[in-house]
Amino acid sequence: MRPEHPDFTPFLAPWRGPRAGRAVGVAEAIAAIADRSRVFVAQASSVPVTLVDALTAQRGRFTHLELLTAYLLEPLSAFDHPHEPFVLTTLQASLAARAMIDAGACTIVPAALSQWPALWSAGGPLAPHVALVQVSAPGPDGRFSLGTGTSCSIDVVRTAPFVIAEVNPQMPYTFGAGELTRDHFDLLVDVDHALPELNAQPVGDLERTIAGFVAGDIADGATLQFGIGAIPAAIISLLGDRRDLGLHGGMLGDSCIDLVESGAATGARKSIDPGLHVGGEVLGTRRLFDWVHRNERVMTVPAAYSHGPANLARIDNFVAINSTVEMALDGSVGAEMAGGRVISGPGGQPDFALGANLSRGGVSIIGFPSTASRGRTSRIVAQLDPGAPVTVPRYLTDRVVTEYGVARLRGLGLAQRAEALRAIAHPDFLAQLG
Repeated sequence: MRPEHPDFTPFLAPWRGPRAGRAVGVAEAIAAIADRSRVFVAQASSVPVTLVDALTAQRGRFTHLELLTAYLLEPLSAFDHPHEPFVLTTLQASLAARAMIDAGACTIVPAALSQWPALWSAGGPLAPHVALVQVSAPGPDGRFSLGTGTSCSIDVVRTAPFVIAEVNPQMPYTFGAGELTRDHFDLLVDVDHALPELNAQPVGDLERTIAGFVAGDIADGATLQFGIGAIPAAIISLLGDRRDLGLHGGMLGDSCIDLVESGAATGARKSIDPGLHVGGEVLGTRRLFDWVHRNERVMTVPAAYSHGPANLARIDNFVAINSTVEMALDGSVGAEMAGGRVISGPGGQPDFALGANLSRGGVSIIGFPSTASRGRTSRIVAQLDPGAPVTVPRYLTDRVVTEYGVARLRGLGLAQRAEALRAIAHPDFLAQLG
């Protein structure tokens, strides 16, 4: 029997009401998009590739189209035509948007992920005219699922004036807030294409060393959130001997599979949603998509549930594991720029740092190598680069880990913080750190 799910209504934008739910071809769907529209495009593995490609092919009938999205794994075909007619607004830039950024056709809006629904739901400053999303094939009860992309799309689907969905048999059906009836959509287009995948980064000795320090701070019964990359994967690989770990975060990745199937992550001791593995997005490979498909222990949720500080505060022993590009000696985290170029956005990291601080027994861990550029620069710096945004303010930074050990900053004064961070910096750069 499927575990009981909470009532998500308090965490969702109000629904506009029933829509036509009409099945059409791709050309008819694109014809419904007016010139000078703001068009929401689902992110990451949920990008509606067929619809975007058709929109790009028909670009000649538009003078200006604003695409609104967030984290992308691959460039959209529209990015080959900056200003002709496409411009991009993103809430989390990635390397996939580089062509639009370089062409001056991209606006980056800084916002923590918990803020996104208020920005692009009805009445928000980024509310779209049209939403392009992707859903699974319908289940036995006729319901569709937003599959890999619930947290970033569900509020838009509920509130946008016009919603077009690709129906793709390769999209997994995930249970939770993204289960929707036909009347949530204006138009439905049958497609069949592979989903963009996020392949695991290789884990080396450096990542394993950092992971060893982090794993020592993770006790049985903790509920984990983790970001993308080799260090989180290395940490998870060391937790197979733990018991009753829980999962609650912005994403579920491939490494979750082994953690669950080893018996380490049962969710049995979670203070909310016991027995369920909770994520806003599913981000990984085809193996992961197949694993989450109709998996009754997996629940995909809206952003206010996955990232909202009020909900995170209800989770006892919440352990947030993230990384950064650089860290200042006062504990300020800069995770959005490298070498003067934007590589990411705040995403969920500020939310999870705050949530861990609010959680009873919570811990926020930021793990990263001590150097970058093949050892030529230090990631621990006297202060963040001029113009670099602060992703997590110093008062939320808790435990910091490099290959040289752990700095426990919570409760320390500025001079003590600086001393603790110098102790885990690369020795070659201690002179420039004072």
